Amino acid sequence: MLLEDKRIAIFNIANKRSIAWAIARSMDAQGAKLILGYQNERTKASVEELAKELSHQPLAILPCDVVFPEQIEQVQESVRKVAGTIHGLVHCLAFAPKETLQNPYLFTERDDFLTALEISTYSLVALARGLTPVFSNQASIMTLTYYGSEKVMPNYNVMGVAKAALEASVRYLAYDLGPAGVRVNAISAGPINTVAARGVAGFLDILEVHEQKAPLKRTVDSKEVGDTAAFLASDMASGITGEVIYVDTGYNIMGF
Repeated sequence: MLLEDKRIAIFNIANKRSIAWAIARSMDAQGAKLILGYQNERTKASVEELAKELSHQPLAILPCDVVFPEQIEQVQESVRKVAGTIHGLVHCLAFAPKETLQNPYLFTERDDFLTALEISTYSLVALARGLTPVFSNQASIMTLTYYGSEKVMPNYNVMGVAKAALEASVRYLAYDLGPAGVRVNAISAGPINTVAARGVAGFLDILEVHEQKAPLKRTVDSKEVGDTAAFLASDMASGITGEVIYVDTGYNIMGF
């Protein structure tokens, strides 16, 4: 029970196939008391239904649409009310308009670029700052990234740029929050067949190539990402910060 008596907030749960939900399940299995976030009323009911599958009833299920700063402020107030302090924050927020994942990166429109960076990257900064007053000593922050931040993945486009900025943000936040004992890390997950991932044109081809090239000759399972997140939130990872941890069956080590 790596996370017994630890209170951890996860923003946001989208659906049962999302990596965020896999993380919630792994952390719940390790004894964590969770606060689950959802984006809007359209997703609220599904998150409430999923929460019934957990071993421990969530401390709260909260709305958090990061494009509205007032909602982040409300999250801090709600967290303080239901938990006092939290030992972890899991950032599972990413979005890019559909056309940016289909058209060449060259034709990314300014507004679409700013939307992708605001939701996929800046939201980590905003949530980390907003929740700093309720972090316990030695709290752990983690986010999700992908190898497309380092190498060109066809059709990943602006999301690759956003993930590169996200990984840089992890390092700078680790530096800023380190004196308070707060750790900040990213998990670079291999391609997983989620609803969001299927929005990338040619995603099934990416899965096939990954399986062929990765040393373990398979794609990664969302539970493996969830278990890694549980480890990073635990005291066993107390000396790890500012890192990108690869959970991709070894794909990133291959040159060809």
